Amino acid sequence: MLAETPTSMDILKLMRVLPHRYPMLLVDRITYYEMHERVTGYKNLSINEAFFQGHFPGQPLMPGVYMIEALAQLGGTIILGPDDFSRRIAFLTGIDKAKFRRPVVPGDRLDMEITRIRLRSNMGRVKADARVDGKLACSAELMFSVSEVAAFGMDAAVLHE
Repeated sequence: MLAETPTSMDILKLMRVLPHRYPMLLVDRITYYEMHERVTGYKNLSINEAFFQGHFPGQPLMPGVYMIEALAQLGGTIILGPDDFSRRIAFLTGIDKAKFRRPVVPGDRLDMEITRIRLRSNMGRVKADARVDGKLACSAELMFSVSEVAAFGMDAAVLHE
């Protein structure tokens, strides 16, 4: 039987689930997973991140759109079920109530939490928060649309090992 709440999922397992790759894979680890309900994870930020090179020279900051993208990638993991990633994908379709509270800089760990608000067969809405050292950096409500993808090749069964 597949477990519903693995305590952790490293980057190698994540890459079997999410289609994103460097430099756009913005989740390093899942630390808690409850299918269709809640997921937590993080992104470690180093000065080597591609976006720090130009945002901003001499004052590197993680762009807000990248924070939202990191939250969306993590959020996609609770929208879909165990076998869905091999045939379906969650696309970000909306962002509401986005707030950016503090800068995120090289050396920070962006801790993220996603909680389900509403879920239907082909759409979902989640509450997303990102924190650094326990302080809120970014929050938003994200909407997803779920679409069939032929031969997508990802498998979320790893979420339930």
